Amino acid sequence: MQHISNGVEETAKIAEQFTAWIHEKSVGTREGAKVVGLYGDLGAGKTTFMQAVAKAFGVAETVTSPTFVIEKIYGLENDTEFDRLIHIDAYRLQGGAELHHIGWQEVVADTRNVVFVEWAERVDDAFPKGAVKVEFHHRGGDVREIVWQ
Repeated sequence: MQHISNGVEETAKIAEQFTAWIHEKSVGTREGAKVVGLYGDLGAGKTTFMQAVAKAFGVAETVTSPTFVIEKIYGLENDTEFDRLIHIDAYRLQGGAELHHIGWQEVVADTRNVVFVEWAERVDDAFPKGAVKVEFHHRGGDVREIVWQ
């Protein structure tokens, strides 16, 4: 699916649609966590999208990229499909093997986890089959193209 955003508010609406799509695609179909890779250059809109996704999942806290801590975990008390939203920033990682330091195998084995990875291109060699790819393209000014498959 391809979407064009002309600003933060439109990105939030697209993130809400994406969150609904993830729920729809996840019902009874997972053997492990739902993993979503966020791909795109610096400034392409990954973090803004992630903040809106977290809000759509019911996260009340302010969401920032965990660039230095690598991973943040948010409880999803009111979600019927998932117990935890796990947000990973792989910018400082050099490959999927480095995810093992944060317990990657356990994270992706748990069907109650939904995992979003910014800078996914750096670690997607560790992604399970069926991971969702979301691409972000900066088209000038406030315009972003957001594509998922």
